[in-house]
Amino acid sequence: MLPLPRLLPALAVAGLVAAVAPTQAQSPTTTPGTAAAAPMTDAQRQAIEGIVRDYLLKNPEVLQEAMTELEKRQQEAQKVAQASALKETRDTLHNSPHGFVAGNPNGDVTVVEFFDYNCGYCKRALADIQSLIKGDPKLKVVLRDFPVLGPESLEASKVALAAKQQLKGDKLFDYHVRLLESRGRVNGERAIAVAKEMGLDIAKLQRDMQAPEVQAALQENVGLGDKLGLSGTPAFIIGDEIIPGAVGVEPIRKTVAGVRQCGHATC
Repeated sequence: MLPLPRLLPALAVAGLVAAVAPTQAQSPTTTPGTAAAAPMTDAQRQAIEGIVRDYLLKNPEVLQEAMTELEKRQQEAQKVAQASALKETRDTLHNSPHGFVAGNPNGDVTVVEFFDYNCGYCKRALADIQSLIKGDPKLKVVLRDFPVLGPESLEASKVALAAKQQLKGDKLFDYHVRLLESRGRVNGERAIAVAKEMGLDIAKLQRDMQAPEVQAALQENVGLGDKLGLSGTPAFIIGDEIIPGAVGVEPIRKTVAGVRQCGHATC
Protein backbone atom coordinates (compact mmCIF):
# COMPACT_ATOMS: atom_id res chain seq x y z
CA MET A 1 0.00 0.00 0.00
CA LEU A 2 1.19 3.53 -0.79
CA PRO A 3 2.13 5.71 2.22
CA LEU A 4 -0.49 8.36 2.88
CA PRO A 5 1.58 11.25 1.41
CA ARG A 6 1.86 9.30 -1.87
CA LEU A 7 -1.68 7.90 -1.77
CA LEU A 8 -3.31 11.33 -1.56
CA PRO A 9 -1.92 12.68 -4.86
CA ALA A 10 -2.71 9.40 -6.56
CA LEU A 11 -6.34 9.66 -5.44
CA ALA A 12 -6.48 13.32 -6.36
CA VAL A 13 -5.10 12.74 -9.84
CA ALA A 14 -7.41 9.78 -10.35
CA GLY A 15 -10.33 12.03 -9.45
CA LEU A 16 -9.08 14.71 -11.80
CA VAL A 17 -8.82 12.21 -14.64
CA ALA A 18 -12.37 11.12 -13.96
CA ALA A 19 -13.45 14.74 -13.97
CA VAL A 20 -12.19 15.38 -17.49
CA ALA A 21 -13.17 11.98 -18.91
CA PRO A 22 -16.40 11.61 -20.93
CA THR A 23 -19.44 11.26 -18.66
CA GLN A 24 -21.74 8.27 -18.66
CA ALA A 25 -24.35 10.41 -20.32
CA GLN A 26 -21.97 10.97 -23.21
CA SER A 27 -20.81 7.39 -23.58
CA PRO A 28 -23.13 4.78 -22.04
CA THR A 29 -21.14 1.58 -21.48
CA THR A 30 -22.76 0.21 -18.34
CA THR A 31 -22.59 -3.46 -17.45
CA PRO A 32 -25.94 -5.29 -17.37
CA GLY A 33 -27.35 -5.29 -13.84
CA THR A 34 -25.44 -2.17 -12.75
CA ALA A 35 -26.60 1.40 -12.54
CA ALA A 36 -25.00 4.05 -14.69
CA ALA A 37 -22.59 6.30 -12.81
CA ALA A 38 -23.92 9.80 -12.34
CA PRO A 39 -22.11 12.52 -14.30
CA MET A 40 -19.70 14.53 -12.18
CA THR A 41 -21.02 17.91 -11.19
CA ASP A 42 -19.16 21.18 -11.49
CA ALA A 43 -18.94 21.38 -7.72
CA GLN A 44 -17.32 17.91 -7.52
CA ARG A 45 -14.87 18.81 -10.25
CA GLN A 46 -13.89 22.04 -8.51
CA ALA A 47 -13.46 20.19 -5.22
CA ILE A 48 -11.06 17.68 -6.79
CA GLU A 49 -9.11 20.42 -8.54
CA GLY A 50 -8.77 22.15 -5.19
CA ILE A 51 -7.43 18.99 -3.56
CA VAL A 52 -4.81 18.61 -6.30
CA ARG A 53 -3.80 22.26 -6.13
CA ASP A 54 -3.53 22.33 -2.33
CA TYR A 55 -1.53 19.12 -2.21
CA LEU A 56 0.96 20.26 -4.86
CA LEU A 57 1.43 23.63 -3.17
CA LYS A 58 2.21 21.90 0.11
CA ASN A 59 4.35 19.17 -1.50
CA PRO A 60 6.02 20.71 -4.60
CA GLU A 61 8.75 18.06 -4.53
CA VAL A 62 6.18 15.63 -5.95
CA LEU A 63 6.34 17.55 -9.23
CA GLN A 64 10.13 17.11 -9.37
CA GLU A 65 9.77 13.40 -8.62
CA ALA A 66 7.21 13.09 -11.40
CA MET A 67 9.43 14.92 -13.90
CA THR A 68 12.41 12.76 -12.97
CA GLU A 69 10.38 9.61 -13.49
CA LEU A 70 9.00 10.94 -16.78
CA GLU A 71 12.51 11.72 -18.04
CA LYS A 72 13.68 8.23 -17.04
CA ARG A 73 10.81 6.59 -18.91
CA GLN A 74 11.40 8.75 -21.98
CA GLN A 75 15.08 7.82 -22.02
CA GLU A 76 14.22 4.12 -21.73
CA ALA A 77 11.67 4.41 -24.53
CA GLN A 78 14.24 6.23 -26.69
CA LYS A 79 16.79 3.46 -26.15
CA VAL A 80 14.27 0.82 -27.21
CA ALA A 81 13.34 2.83 -30.31
CA GLN A 82 16.99 3.43 -31.20
CA ALA A 83 17.86 -0.26 -30.81
CA SER A 84 15.08 -1.16 -33.23
CA ALA A 85 16.15 1.57 -35.66
CA LEU A 86 19.78 0.40 -35.54
CA LYS A 87 18.79 -3.13 -36.54
CA GLU A 88 16.65 -1.79 -39.37
CA THR A 89 19.24 0.63 -40.76
CA ARG A 90 22.55 -1.14 -40.06
CA ASP A 91 23.22 -2.25 -43.64
CA THR A 92 22.45 1.20 -45.03
CA LEU A 93 24.56 2.90 -42.36
CA HIS A 94 27.58 0.72 -43.14
CA ASN A 95 27.33 0.04 -46.85
CA SER A 96 25.33 2.70 -48.66
CA PRO A 97 27.38 4.54 -51.30
CA HIS A 98 26.05 7.85 -49.95
CA GLY A 99 28.47 7.76 -47.02
CA PHE A 100 32.19 7.95 -47.69
CA VAL A 101 34.71 5.59 -46.17
CA ALA A 102 37.93 6.45 -44.36
CA GLY A 103 40.28 3.90 -42.86
CA ASN A 104 40.00 0.27 -43.94
CA PRO A 105 37.04 -0.30 -46.34
CA ASN A 106 37.09 -3.97 -45.30
CA GLY A 107 37.52 -3.35 -41.59
CA ASP A 108 36.06 -5.74 -39.04
CA VAL A 109 34.39 -2.94 -37.01
CA THR A 110 32.62 0.11 -38.44
CA VAL A 111 32.35 3.54 -36.84
CA VAL A 112 29.72 5.79 -38.44
CA GLU A 113 29.96 9.52 -37.76
CA PHE A 114 27.22 12.05 -38.53
CA PHE A 115 28.83 15.49 -38.78
CA ASP A 116 28.26 19.11 -39.78
CA TYR A 117 31.10 21.18 -41.24
CA ASN A 118 30.15 24.11 -38.98
CA CYS A 119 29.91 22.05 -35.79
CA GLY A 120 32.62 23.07 -33.32
CA TYR A 121 32.40 19.72 -31.57
CA CYS A 122 32.86 17.92 -34.91
CA LYS A 123 36.02 19.94 -35.44
CA ARG A 124 37.19 18.86 -31.99
CA ALA A 125 36.34 15.22 -32.74
CA LEU A 126 38.31 15.24 -35.99
CA ALA A 127 41.57 14.56 -34.12
CA ASP A 128 39.89 11.57 -32.43
CA ILE A 129 38.86 10.11 -35.78
CA GLN A 130 42.34 10.62 -37.20
CA SER A 131 43.87 8.95 -34.14
CA LEU A 132 41.50 5.99 -34.39
CA ILE A 133 42.26 5.46 -38.08
CA LYS A 134 46.01 5.75 -37.55
CA GLY A 135 46.07 3.43 -34.54
CA ASP A 136 43.63 0.76 -35.76
CA PRO A 137 44.31 -0.60 -39.28
CA LYS A 138 41.25 -2.87 -39.04
CA LEU A 139 38.80 -0.02 -38.46
CA LYS A 140 36.31 1.19 -41.06
CA VAL A 141 34.96 4.74 -40.64
CA VAL A 142 31.88 5.91 -42.54
CA LEU A 143 31.40 9.68 -42.60
CA ARG A 144 27.90 11.04 -43.21
CA ASP A 145 27.02 14.66 -43.93
CA PHE A 146 24.30 15.80 -41.53
CA PRO A 147 24.00 19.56 -42.16
CA VAL A 148 21.78 20.64 -39.27
CA LEU A 149 23.33 24.05 -38.56
CA GLY A 150 21.76 26.10 -41.32
CA PRO A 151 22.00 26.96 -45.03
CA GLU A 152 25.77 27.41 -45.03
CA SER A 153 26.27 23.88 -43.73
CA LEU A 154 23.90 22.58 -46.40
CA GLU A 155 25.83 24.38 -49.14
CA ALA A 156 29.14 22.98 -47.88
CA SER A 157 27.73 19.44 -47.78
CA LYS A 158 26.45 19.71 -51.34
CA VAL A 159 29.92 20.71 -52.56
CA ALA A 160 31.60 17.98 -50.51
CA LEU A 161 29.21 15.32 -51.79
CA ALA A 162 29.81 16.47 -55.36
CA ALA A 163 33.57 16.33 -54.76
CA LYS A 164 33.20 12.56 -54.27
CA GLN A 165 32.94 12.29 -58.06
CA GLN A 166 36.55 13.46 -58.38
CA LEU A 167 38.19 12.44 -55.11
CA LYS A 168 38.51 8.97 -53.61
CA GLY A 169 40.06 7.36 -50.55
CA ASP A 170 42.74 9.35 -48.76
CA LYS A 171 42.28 12.38 -51.04
CA LEU A 172 38.58 12.60 -50.20
CA PHE A 173 39.37 12.31 -46.51
CA ASP A 174 41.99 15.04 -46.92
CA TYR A 175 39.32 17.29 -48.43
CA HIS A 176 37.03 16.51 -45.48
CA VAL A 177 39.83 17.38 -43.02
CA ARG A 178 40.59 20.67 -44.75
CA LEU A 179 36.95 21.74 -44.58
CA LEU A 180 36.64 20.88 -40.90
CA GLU A 181 39.91 22.66 -40.12
CA SER A 182 38.72 25.83 -41.87
CA ARG A 183 38.42 28.90 -39.68
CA GLY A 184 35.11 30.70 -39.53
CA ARG A 185 31.87 29.59 -41.14
CA VAL A 186 32.16 26.91 -43.82
CA ASN A 187 29.81 27.59 -46.72
CA GLY A 188 29.60 26.67 -50.38
CA GLU A 189 32.14 29.31 -51.35
CA ARG A 190 34.70 28.00 -48.89
CA ALA A 191 34.08 24.39 -49.94
CA ILE A 192 34.62 25.31 -53.60
CA ALA A 193 37.79 27.24 -52.71
CA VAL A 194 39.25 24.17 -50.99
CA ALA A 195 38.32 22.06 -54.00
CA LYS A 196 40.13 24.53 -56.26
CA GLU A 197 43.21 24.39 -54.00
CA MET A 198 43.21 20.61 -54.44
CA GLY A 199 43.02 20.87 -58.24
CA LEU A 200 39.44 19.76 -58.84
CA ASP A 201 37.57 20.63 -62.03
CA ILE A 202 35.29 23.37 -60.68
CA ALA A 203 32.94 23.43 -63.66
CA LYS A 204 32.34 19.70 -63.23
CA LEU A 205 32.02 20.14 -59.46
CA GLN A 206 29.27 22.73 -59.90
CA ARG A 207 27.41 20.46 -62.33
CA ASP A 208 27.74 17.51 -59.97
CA MET A 209 26.26 19.58 -57.13
CA GLN A 210 22.95 19.49 -59.03
CA ALA A 211 23.08 15.74 -59.65
CA PRO A 212 20.33 13.52 -58.16
CA GLU A 213 22.98 11.59 -56.22
CA VAL A 214 23.75 14.62 -54.02
CA GLN A 215 20.12 15.16 -53.10
CA ALA A 216 19.65 11.42 -52.54
CA ALA A 217 22.64 11.35 -50.16
CA LEU A 218 21.31 14.26 -48.12
CA GLN A 219 17.82 12.76 -47.95
CA GLU A 220 19.22 9.40 -46.87
CA ASN A 221 21.39 10.92 -44.14
CA VAL A 222 18.61 13.11 -42.78
CA GLY A 223 16.22 10.15 -42.86
CA LEU A 224 18.70 7.97 -40.98
CA GLY A 225 19.26 10.71 -38.42
CA ASP A 226 15.52 11.02 -37.84
CA LYS A 227 15.05 7.27 -37.46
CA LEU A 228 17.91 7.07 -34.99
CA GLY A 229 16.67 10.06 -33.01
CA LEU A 230 19.86 12.07 -33.50
CA SER A 231 19.52 15.56 -32.10
CA GLY A 232 22.90 17.03 -33.02
CA THR A 233 26.43 16.46 -34.20
CA PRO A 234 28.74 14.73 -33.92
CA ALA A 235 26.99 11.42 -33.35
CA PHE A 236 28.83 8.11 -33.54
CA ILE A 237 27.20 4.74 -34.22
CA ILE A 238 29.28 1.72 -33.27
CA GLY A 239 27.64 -1.70 -33.20
CA ASP A 240 24.52 -1.40 -31.04
CA GLU A 241 25.59 1.89 -29.44
CA ILE A 242 24.87 5.53 -30.32
CA ILE A 243 27.37 7.93 -28.78
CA PRO A 244 26.31 11.59 -28.98
CA GLY A 245 28.82 14.40 -28.79
CA ALA A 246 32.59 14.80 -28.84
CA VAL A 247 33.32 12.36 -26.03
CA GLY A 248 37.02 11.93 -26.74
CA VAL A 249 38.92 9.08 -28.30
CA GLU A 250 38.97 6.63 -25.39
CA PRO A 251 35.20 5.98 -25.08
CA ILE A 252 35.05 5.34 -28.82
CA ARG A 253 38.10 3.08 -28.72
CA LYS A 254 36.59 1.15 -25.79
CA THR A 255 33.31 0.68 -27.65
CA VAL A 256 35.15 -0.51 -30.76
CA ALA A 257 37.02 -3.06 -28.62
CA GLY A 258 33.74 -4.34 -27.18
CA VAL A 259 32.15 -4.77 -30.60
CA ARG A 260 35.28 -6.51 -31.84
CA GLN A 261 35.35 -8.85 -28.84
CA CYS A 262 31.71 -9.86 -28.47
CA GLY A 263 29.66 -8.03 -31.08
CA HIS A 264 28.24 -5.52 -28.59
CA ALA A 265 29.34 -2.18 -27.23
CA THR A 266 29.44 -3.65 -23.73
CA CYS A 267 30.45 -7.29 -23.26
